[in-house]
Amino acid sequence: MSFHDVIIVGAGPAGLAAAIAARRRRLDYVVLEKGVLVNSIYHFPTHMVFFTTPELLEIGGLPFVSPFEKPTRLEALRYYRRVADVEQLRIEMNVTVCGIRPDEAGGFVVETETESGRSARCARTVVLAIGYYDRPNLLGIPGEDLPHVSHYYRDAHPLYRKRVVVVGGANSAAEAALELYRSGAHVTLVHRGATFNRAVKYWVLPDIQNRITEGSIAGRMDTRIVEIRPGEVVLEHDGELATVPADHVFLLTGYRTDAGLLRRSGIDLDACTWMPAHNPETFETNVPNLFLAGGVISGTNEVPVFIENGRFHGARVIEVIAGRLRGGTRAP
Repeated sequence: MSFHDVIIVGAGPAGLAAAIAARRRRLDYVVLEKGVLVNSIYHFPTHMVFFTTPELLEIGGLPFVSPFEKPTRLEALRYYRRVADVEQLRIEMNVTVCGIRPDEAGGFVVETETESGRSARCARTVVLAIGYYDRPNLLGIPGEDLPHVSHYYRDAHPLYRKRVVVVGGANSAAEAALELYRSGAHVTLVHRGATFNRAVKYWVLPDIQNRITEGSIAGRMDTRIVEIRPGEVVLEHDGELATVPADHVFLLTGYRTDAGLLRRSGIDLDACTWMPAHNPETFETNVPNLFLAGGVISGTNEVPVFIENGRFHGARVIEVIAGRLRGGTRAP
């Protein structure tokens, strides 16, 4: 069984930043990623443009050079690949962490699963940088699991001339509705609120509002989706039901972190916000030597941690870990 100073779970920007810091401090580390490098960014919409500027996506002091004021998803993927190569980061991809439990020596046994089966490895410390994009907020309505229903939006082209229902009132839903409309789809946007989320990008909000006002996109505000059927959805507004034709349905209603893994690891979660218990200075959880980094700390917070601020967590966590290991201590 392999043994490390630190195992970092998740190869997103926060996890990569922690790996860079661990490498530079000469710690024995490995990054375990259940998907591909920066898996969440890879699954963003194909043509997505970030809300932020390139320098705010940088990690490890490595420059993110872009000719655009706001970089694209494709540029971000290229940048983080380059970071991993330049820093020669030790990353094992397509490795799912199933559980984390304390061992008799005061460290952890990290249980993993790959196509080859289950295995385990040991570490003195663990950093969970698992984000929150992998698990959609399910609505729990009939038909949510039908094959023409998606919780992620990637590309509009396959839906040319199709009738598409987009559910949600934040950036994901607004941008998807606009791109689908401009790609020739017939779009209905359904949102349970009377107005769009206040965090919608400032250049997207007037665009989506104008398209709804002019009728290019059918807006159903203050409306709930109560059932999905083959070829149609059932909506409820002011107590009245109505059906809308739908060849495809996007339920873009937000995402949350893997609460099951956190609980199985012994981390306490707030009953209302699902925010994991942690020290805001060190990012250590209620389990000694088990740390968090990045968006995993958000819970269901309406304004979650993004790359811009979560990228700094890794260096702080590794600073604490390095000091603790060098001092021969394993708990505060």
